[in-house]
Amino acid sequence: MPTYDYVCNGCRHEFEKFQSMSDDVLKTCPDCGKDEVVRKISGGTGVIFKGSGFYKTDYADKKETKPAEPKANKSCCSGGCGCGH
Repeated sequence: MPTYDYVCNGCRHEFEKFQSMSDDVLKTCPDCGKDEVVRKISGGTGVIFKGSGFYKTDYADKKETKPAEPKANKSCCSGGCGCGH
């Protein structure tokens, strides 16, 4: 549900109201009681993602990767070291 900004043309009181988009526009000022309230036009804030996730990589094609094959042990058995292997 969005937050709407209102202003009273009678007393110039400005306030916000958290309400559903299907709710009626407010008309009565909570400060002076006059029926001169209008909803201000706002540019909005855009989309705000909160929490973990929502990264580009979350929905990318995930390819299975095979584990790397073990490499040959080249410590002393390459010959000429005299270990007897």
